[in-house]
Amino acid sequence: MLCKQCKLHKENKKNFPNHVAIIMDGNGRWAKKRNKIRTFGHKEGFKAVKRTIKFALQNKIEILTLYTFSKENWKRPKLEVQSLLKIFLFALKSEIYYLKKYNICLKVIGDLTSFNNELQSYIHYVEKITFSNTGLILNIAANYSGKWDILQGVKKILTAIQKGYLNINQIEENTFSQYLSTHQLSPVDLVIRTGGEKRISNFFLWQIAYSELYFTDVLWPDFNSYIFQEAIDYFSTRNRTFGGLVQDEKKI
Repeated sequence: MLCKQCKLHKENKKNFPNHVAIIMDGNGRWAKKRNKIRTFGHKEGFKAVKRTIKFALQNKIEILTLYTFSKENWKRPKLEVQSLLKIFLFALKSEIYYLKKYNICLKVIGDLTSFNNELQSYIHYVEKITFSNTGLILNIAANYSGKWDILQGVKKILTAIQKGYLNINQIEENTFSQYLSTHQLSPVDLVIRTGGEKRISNFFLWQIAYSELYFTDVLWPDFNSYIFQEAIDYFSTRNRTFGGLVQDEKKI
């Protein structure tokens, strides 16, 4: 449940995040603490994903982005990578009914060409059948990196200029944003990272220029509604000036 203070913020939309992005970190360390293999931690992490989506639905968060698999994750042991991709495929197959029932629109961003044909097909299939859903937008960043996103955006812009669709003088911040993989989404308000690390790890490098950042030591499999609520409460206390001044400072 949302606290009374946050309910008030939700009503006027002033200090409540519309778009929350989460860097889900700590599955491997969670498993190691229990003398389990890393794969066990990833499976438990999937349960945390379901709890997180439930919280977002209950509190009417408009967009939830989950950083599930980075381009750098390919450097991990082959068996671990295979396990991560199997869990992703299992989630797509097993949660279709849930997505339909709760009116969730699934979007997947990243370089999907590196995935096998079965996984690519299911991604496109689930995106297609949930396209018209008008509830929570669940945005999954898979085989994604912020640097890749910016580079592919630059390539698209250069192609548009070469074909005469775009003039170089038309390129501004808003123009560039339209060529990123998040062009259909509103700006990220709040970034949550679990696992104790305090870095962005090549996530939304362009998109989170003025996002609020919340770091927690809690490992991802232990992430729950109470911790999510703490992040929301933190966000509600922030005075977001986007580089400007608060009203009182303007009078000085």
